[in-house]
Amino acid sequence: MDDEYAKLIRRMNPPRVVIDNKSCADATVIQVDSVNKHGILLEVVQVLIDMNLVITKAYISSDGGWFMDVFNVTDRDGKKIRDEQVIEYIKRRLESNASISPSLRRSMVGVVPAENHTAIELAGTDRPGLLSEVCAVLADLHCNVVNAEIWTHNSRAAAVVNVTDSSTGLAIEDPARLATIRGLLCNVLGGHGNSKPAKTNLSPPTTMNRERRLHQIMFADRDYERVERMGSGRDKELGSRPLVMVMDCDQKDYTVVTMRSKDRPKLLFDIICALTDMQYVVFHGMVDTGRKEAYQEFYIRHIDGLPIGSEAERERIRQCLEAAIERRASEGLELELCTDDRFGLLSDITRIFRENGLSIKRAEISTRCGKAKDTFYVADVTGNSVDLKTIDSICHQIGPTVLQVKHNPNASSKPADQGTTARFLFGNFFRARTFQNFKLIRSHS
Repeated sequence: MDDEYAKLIRRMNPPRVVIDNKSCADATVIQVDSVNKHGILLEVVQVLIDMNLVITKAYISSDGGWFMDVFNVTDRDGKKIRDEQVIEYIKRRLESNASISPSLRRSMVGVVPAENHTAIELAGTDRPGLLSEVCAVLADLHCNVVNAEIWTHNSRAAAVVNVTDSSTGLAIEDPARLATIRGLLCNVLGGHGNSKPAKTNLSPPTTMNRERRLHQIMFADRDYERVERMGSGRDKELGSRPLVMVMDCDQKDYTVVTMRSKDRPKLLFDIICALTDMQYVVFHGMVDTGRKEAYQEFYIRHIDGLPIGSEAERERIRQCLEAAIERRASEGLELELCTDDRFGLLSDITRIFRENGLSIKRAEISTRCGKAKDTFYVADVTGNSVDLKTIDSICHQIGPTVLQVKHNPNASSKPADQGTTARFLFGNFFRARTFQNFKLIRSHS
């Protein structure tokens, strides 16, 4: 009965959205007011991310029964959103109940028939050449990869792969064939005597955002549990890890979570995914980004209304938020492949990478109108930088106009700009301007 009443209240009070290009000099300001419900912050942020908007600042308040958020956004070029048709579309997406994704449910990885493709979800222990083996199995089973996204983190790998039958171009629906695909892929993922074998099962169809699903898969796979490594790579990992702090709030029964990390697209989305998966609610929050660094501060409670009650729980939050920040971090050399699509292309490309000693850390695979456009982030098998002579050899094999280096982090790395650091010290800035000072925290009891 309470659930039906809550639905009635939401129908009577649909979200109200105001989009303003006048109040901020360098960003478009989007204000969203709505009846509060669990998961609404993630839903709103996902709409903005799906529109390829970059969130530069955010102010979040959802204490009591109302949700009031303000986002400063730009396009990918750092410019305001001025196209009136785009502005109206954003407003409709945020105001329409249809734009909000269905309730998120956790399920084990498996093979899912959809309308025009079959969705395959994978999770297992990462190792050099794993993606090549997966692609070879799919090619042998006459599965054509339409699009896919692959993440690796902390010695774990997860992927969401959409495939069609290579002869018909349609989804694969035969139960026996699906069972064969699932079984062979499970063997590949669980090979080499892994202590943490892959798990598979058949899941119902879902329209869930692919990146959202990858977060759920890796969280269920416990990729946040640190795997100790020896050698210099471990020291580098410790030095580059985001700073996450979890503290009690003296004035209110909140737990305060602060994060400082390198800024990148979709960072806020990744963090809210992690908090939602852990069943925490953000009551107040602030996000600010600089040229290179992002600072985020959230006042949270568990979904049962209680703050964090133990040091073990605080440590788990730290680990999970670090993992959420790191999963999509652009590790390694970024390669872009653009060419005519054909059956078996991905299997051939990943085989060449494997034969030349490359390890794929992350990948985004897409095909459209007969063209393949794939992005790979690669390192050598030890996790270190790739010798550019190796890349030149691979480009010669594949074709220099087909495969190109899109970004080399080592070539563009420069010493830290001390002036920028001095001007943008997030910690001091926010210690002086807490939510209590902004008078955003108030009692609604």
